[in-house]
Amino acid sequence: MIQVGDKIPAATLMEYSEVEGNGCSIGPNAVDAHKASSGKTIAVFALPGAFTPTCSAKHVPGFVEHAADFKAAGVDEIWCLSVNDAFVMGAWARDQKTGDKVRMLADGSADFAKATGLTLDLTGRGMGLRSNRYSMLIKDGVVKALNVEGPGKFEVSDAATLLAQAKAGV
Repeated sequence: MIQVGDKIPAATLMEYSEVEGNGCSIGPNAVDAHKASSGKTIAVFALPGAFTPTCSAKHVPGFVEHAADFKAAGVDEIWCLSVNDAFVMGAWARDQKTGDKVRMLADGSADFAKATGLTLDLTGRGMGLRSNRYSMLIKDGVVKALNVEGPGKFEVSDAATLLAQAKAGV
Protein backbone atom coordinates (compact mmCIF):
# COMPACT_ATOMS: atom_id res chain seq x y z
CA MET A 1 0.00 0.00 0.00
CA ILE A 2 1.19 3.52 -0.77
CA GLN A 3 2.71 5.30 2.21
CA VAL A 4 3.46 8.85 3.30
CA GLY A 5 6.61 9.90 1.47
CA ASP A 6 5.87 7.83 -1.66
CA LYS A 7 5.30 9.38 -5.07
CA ILE A 8 1.84 8.84 -6.46
CA PRO A 9 1.70 6.15 -9.15
CA ALA A 10 1.88 6.91 -12.83
CA ALA A 11 -1.71 6.67 -13.99
CA THR A 12 -4.05 8.26 -16.47
CA LEU A 13 -7.33 9.40 -15.00
CA MET A 14 -10.23 10.71 -17.07
CA GLU A 15 -12.23 13.88 -16.56
CA TYR A 16 -15.45 14.87 -18.26
CA SER A 17 -15.38 18.45 -19.49
CA GLU A 18 -18.65 20.28 -20.11
CA VAL A 19 -16.95 23.26 -21.73
CA GLU A 20 -14.35 23.32 -24.47
CA GLY A 21 -11.24 25.38 -23.81
CA ASN A 22 -7.58 25.42 -22.77
CA GLY A 23 -6.82 22.38 -24.88
CA CYS A 24 -9.76 20.39 -23.50
CA SER A 25 -12.50 19.16 -25.74
CA ILE A 26 -16.05 18.55 -24.58
CA GLY A 27 -16.27 15.03 -23.23
CA PRO A 28 -13.69 12.78 -21.56
CA ASN A 29 -10.14 14.12 -21.36
CA ALA A 30 -7.06 12.29 -20.12
CA VAL A 31 -5.37 13.58 -16.96
CA ASP A 32 -1.82 12.39 -16.29
CA ALA A 33 -1.69 12.16 -12.48
CA HIS A 34 2.04 12.97 -12.34
CA LYS A 35 1.83 16.01 -14.62
CA ALA A 36 -1.38 17.30 -13.03
CA SER A 37 0.11 17.15 -9.51
CA SER A 38 3.55 18.53 -10.41
CA GLY A 39 4.31 21.70 -8.49
CA LYS A 40 0.91 21.67 -6.78
CA THR A 41 -0.66 20.73 -3.49
CA ILE A 42 -3.63 18.45 -4.10
CA ALA A 43 -6.28 17.25 -1.65
CA VAL A 44 -7.48 13.86 -2.89
CA PHE A 45 -10.43 11.87 -1.68
CA ALA A 46 -11.36 8.54 -3.18
CA LEU A 47 -14.67 6.76 -3.00
CA PRO A 48 -15.91 3.30 -4.02
CA GLY A 49 -18.45 4.62 -6.48
CA ALA A 50 -20.42 7.58 -7.72
CA PHE A 51 -23.92 8.25 -6.44
CA THR A 52 -23.48 6.00 -3.37
CA PRO A 53 -25.52 7.25 -0.39
CA THR A 54 -22.75 8.20 2.06
CA CYS A 55 -20.45 9.55 -0.63
CA SER A 56 -23.22 11.73 -2.10
CA ALA A 57 -24.57 12.87 1.27
CA LYS A 58 -21.32 13.49 3.16
CA HIS A 59 -18.05 13.14 1.27
CA VAL A 60 -18.53 15.22 -1.86
CA PRO A 61 -20.63 17.95 -0.17
CA GLY A 62 -18.04 18.25 2.62
CA PHE A 63 -15.22 18.91 0.19
CA VAL A 64 -17.34 21.31 -1.89
CA GLU A 65 -18.36 23.19 1.26
CA HIS A 66 -14.74 23.54 2.44
CA ALA A 67 -13.16 24.32 -0.96
CA ALA A 68 -12.33 27.92 0.02
CA ASP A 69 -10.82 26.72 3.30
CA PHE A 70 -8.60 24.28 1.41
CA LYS A 71 -7.46 27.12 -0.90
CA ALA A 72 -6.70 29.29 2.14
CA ALA A 73 -4.60 26.42 3.56
CA GLY A 74 -2.47 26.33 0.39
CA VAL A 75 -4.25 23.55 -1.50
CA ASP A 76 -4.32 24.21 -5.23
CA GLU A 77 -6.90 21.61 -6.25
CA ILE A 78 -9.28 19.06 -4.78
CA TRP A 79 -9.67 15.75 -6.62
CA CYS A 80 -12.42 13.19 -6.16
CA LEU A 81 -11.37 9.77 -7.52
CA SER A 82 -13.73 6.89 -8.12
CA VAL A 83 -13.73 3.68 -10.16
CA ASN A 84 -16.32 4.87 -12.66
CA ASP A 85 -16.18 6.16 -16.19
CA ALA A 86 -15.79 9.85 -17.01
CA PHE A 87 -19.44 10.19 -18.10
CA VAL A 88 -20.67 8.95 -14.71
CA MET A 89 -18.24 11.24 -12.89
CA GLY A 90 -19.44 14.16 -15.02
CA ALA A 91 -23.07 13.40 -14.19
CA TRP A 92 -22.18 13.11 -10.50
CA ALA A 93 -20.36 16.46 -10.67
CA ARG A 94 -23.51 18.09 -12.08
CA ASP A 95 -25.68 16.40 -9.44
CA GLN A 96 -23.36 17.49 -6.61
CA LYS A 97 -22.79 20.97 -8.08
CA THR A 98 -19.01 20.67 -7.72
CA GLY A 99 -18.37 23.38 -10.32
CA ASP A 100 -14.73 24.42 -10.26
CA LYS A 101 -14.35 23.43 -6.60
CA VAL A 102 -13.72 19.68 -7.00
CA ARG A 103 -12.28 17.85 -10.01
CA MET A 104 -14.26 14.64 -10.49
CA LEU A 105 -11.72 12.17 -11.91
CA ALA A 106 -12.55 8.70 -13.19
CA ASP A 107 -10.26 5.76 -12.49
CA GLY A 108 -12.27 3.58 -14.84
CA SER A 109 -10.07 0.48 -14.84
CA ALA A 110 -8.99 0.97 -11.22
CA ASP A 111 -5.38 1.44 -12.37
CA PHE A 112 -4.67 4.17 -9.82
CA ALA A 113 -6.43 2.24 -7.03
CA LYS A 114 -4.50 -0.94 -7.85
CA ALA A 115 -1.17 0.91 -8.06
CA THR A 116 -1.72 2.46 -4.62
CA GLY A 117 -2.86 -0.83 -3.10
CA LEU A 118 -6.05 0.90 -1.97
CA THR A 119 -8.62 -1.39 -3.55
CA LEU A 120 -11.88 -2.74 -2.26
CA ASP A 121 -13.19 -5.97 -3.77
CA LEU A 122 -16.97 -5.68 -4.06
CA THR A 123 -17.31 -8.50 -6.57
CA GLY A 124 -19.59 -10.37 -4.18
CA ARG A 125 -21.98 -7.41 -4.30
CA GLY A 126 -21.88 -7.21 -8.09
CA MET A 127 -19.73 -4.07 -8.21
CA GLY A 128 -16.28 -5.50 -9.00
CA LEU A 129 -13.01 -3.97 -7.91
CA ARG A 130 -13.38 -0.49 -6.45
CA SER A 131 -11.29 2.09 -4.67
CA ASN A 132 -11.11 2.02 -0.92
CA ARG A 133 -12.44 5.16 0.76
CA TYR A 134 -9.49 7.39 1.69
CA SER A 135 -8.09 10.90 1.61
CA MET A 136 -4.56 12.06 0.97
CA LEU A 137 -2.64 15.27 0.73
CA ILE A 138 -0.16 15.36 -2.15
CA LYS A 139 2.59 17.95 -2.59
CA ASP A 140 4.43 17.95 -5.91
CA GLY A 141 3.39 14.34 -6.52
CA VAL A 142 4.48 13.06 -3.08
CA VAL A 143 2.04 11.78 -0.44
CA LYS A 144 2.26 13.97 2.67
CA ALA A 145 -0.78 12.61 4.52
CA LEU A 146 -2.84 9.46 4.03
CA ASN A 147 -6.10 8.58 5.80
CA VAL A 148 -7.58 5.18 4.96
CA GLU A 149 -11.13 4.46 6.04
CA GLY A 150 -12.02 1.23 7.76
CA PRO A 151 -14.89 -0.87 6.36
CA GLY A 152 -18.27 0.75 6.99
CA LYS A 153 -16.69 3.80 8.63
CA PHE A 154 -16.76 7.54 8.01
CA GLU A 155 -14.08 8.83 10.34
CA VAL A 156 -10.92 9.92 8.51
CA SER A 157 -11.71 10.29 4.81
CA ASP A 158 -13.84 13.39 5.37
CA ALA A 159 -12.97 16.97 4.45
CA ALA A 160 -12.41 18.10 8.06
CA THR A 161 -9.62 15.58 8.69
CA LEU A 162 -7.71 16.41 5.51
CA LEU A 163 -8.30 20.15 5.95
CA ALA A 164 -6.76 20.04 9.44
CA GLN A 165 -3.71 18.28 7.98
CA ALA A 166 -3.44 20.88 5.20
CA LYS A 167 -3.67 23.72 7.72
CA ALA A 168 -0.96 22.06 9.85
CA GLY A 169 1.31 22.06 6.82
CA VAL A 170 1.68 18.29 6.79
